[in-house]
Amino acid sequence: MQDAILLKIVFYFLAAAIAVFSVMAVTTRRILRAATYLLFVLFATAGLYFFLNYSFLGAVQLMVYAGGVIILYVFSILLTSTDKESPSPLFSLRRWIAMIASIGGICLVAFLVLTNVWPEVHAPATDEVNMKLIGHTLMGTEKGQYLLPFELMSVLLLACMVGGILIARKRS
Repeated sequence: MQDAILLKIVFYFLAAAIAVFSVMAVTTRRILRAATYLLFVLFATAGLYFFLNYSFLGAVQLMVYAGGVIILYVFSILLTSTDKESPSPLFSLRRWIAMIASIGGICLVAFLVLTNVWPEVHAPATDEVNMKLIGHTLMGTEKGQYLLPFELMSVLLLACMVGGILIARKRS
């Protein structure tokens, strides 16, 4: 009984961390802070994968997203960003509209969560998929395998990095 309560606490903590840091990432005006908050979101998502016993997906989440993409993102930010910000008025119409819409959305979600009857779901304990099978599926060239999309993503990330360097060179 205590294990079930502890598992719920861990799940709700990770879900709350994802929600809070997601909101912080999109509402901050400083891009480096947004990248840091995004990093926390990706770490909490990896925590959810580990919580659900998907250790391979959790490791991939940490290595690919929280590692590679965030480092590339921060690298691009440090190359291209300037620290000049234009001050915005404290009370503006947009802020009031956004606040009213946010409060309305929170009320709607709270109403739906509190009035819905959630069934208890108990997933059967299963073994993990063999890592060799996952690797073969990801890096195979046959139908239903993902070598071409993987290579296209690496070219896209390389183009983003080169583009960031070129933008930084033009400003100097």
